[in-house]
Amino acid sequence: MRISEETRGVYIIAATPFTADGALDLASTDSLMDFYLAAGVHGMTILGIMGEAPKLTQEESVDFLSRVMARVDGRVPVIVGVSNPGLDNLARLAHTAMDRGAAGVMVAPLPGLNTEAKLLSYYGQVCAVLGPDVPLVYQDYPQTTGVPVSVDSLNTLIDRHPQMVMLKHEDSPGLAKITGLRKSAAADGRRRISILVGNGGLHYPQELARGVDGAMTGFACPEMLVRVYDLFTDGKVDAAEDLFDAYLPLVRHELQPGLGLAIRKEVLKRRGAIASSKVRAPGPSLSPEDQAELGRLIDRVEARLSTLGLAA
Repeated sequence: MRISEETRGVYIIAATPFTADGALDLASTDSLMDFYLAAGVHGMTILGIMGEAPKLTQEESVDFLSRVMARVDGRVPVIVGVSNPGLDNLARLAHTAMDRGAAGVMVAPLPGLNTEAKLLSYYGQVCAVLGPDVPLVYQDYPQTTGVPVSVDSLNTLIDRHPQMVMLKHEDSPGLAKITGLRKSAAADGRRRISILVGNGGLHYPQELARGVDGAMTGFACPEMLVRVYDLFTDGKVDAAEDLFDAYLPLVRHELQPGLGLAIRKEVLKRRGAIASSKVRAPGPSLSPEDQAELGRLIDRVEARLSTLGLAA
């Protein structure tokens, strides 16, 4: 169940459920895993940025990880985000995750890695503390980390570290980077790694056309991500784009800076996946106006799907 360069499909970024008072909600963790599995996802990623990992204690992270692995029970691979300012803490959580059956770990660059030399050195240290048998995902999300990475730097990491098998691509605009990675791999005979895309799937059809292998994002309607992937891989590109376009207003709405996670959790709550839409403090909550606006938007998306004959 470990990830590799051949990994493909939709790896949903899981939310971390909390009770209304902000405590970790393990019962909703079970229902959320069931919801994702019923949507047909090919894998999951937990304890990422959208999973509010920095707001969890080390003990809570392990409790959540253990509950997820028990509920999923080997049905799909699970990647665990282990980014941490301390390499010892990063390695401890990574090895705990692998011991519990994780498929690999994801690490984002630390803020302040503002030169190629610093970036390459940091990932060299990360790979050393992980050990060569732990598959690694590079999370490229400069909008949050403040650390851009070039195609050349990524290719250097790919060449140096065979355990780096996947890129979570969230740079924006980033279509040219996808093309650059795919063309340079083909031209130079370089190892081709898996690329899964984030950013809510905002440019998902175009990214698939550029050669990515699927999505790794937390959109609250994961069945859309799966169906678009299936249609695209079956060569039904127009049908894939038609389906994506029907959901696009909700995709866009979820991507609002600052408020997006609260919207995503509210949609998951309305769909019965979690009991509370609580975002752990400091975090946003939806106003009555936000709630009404979201309800109308969902109704319009559902009506559009029905009109197109695309309803689930």
